[in-house]
Amino acid sequence: MNRPSIRLKKRSQFLAAAAKARKAPMPGLVLQTLRRDDDDVARVGFTVTKKVGNSVVRNRTRRRLREAIRVVERDTELKGVDLVLIGRDKTRRRVFSDLVEDVRQALKKTGAVS
Repeated sequence: MNRPSIRLKKRSQFLAAAAKARKAPMPGLVLQTLRRDDDDVARVGFTVTKKVGNSVVRNRTRRRLREAIRVVERDTELKGVDLVLIGRDKTRRRVFSDLVEDVRQALKKTGAVS
């Protein structure tokens, strides 16, 4: 069984990912992927801007993204990578299976998985 990912929490970690990461815009989210020089478990961060809605809406959107990456991690080994998932307005209305597929496609598009 895969170890669960570690959360990105510091602003500097998000800024590093934004500056150097490969980006994959999808209908339900934007994924930024930054390769690290280690083989440790993935670190994952989530961000949703105020454009998406009030705090209740943003938190719901963030929870959907968290669950989507958790589902993908069950059958995909993610190592040596930092991931930032950016919630969009469409994230909360997207059918959950489509959102999970968006995450899978974005991971392939950025080269985080083969």
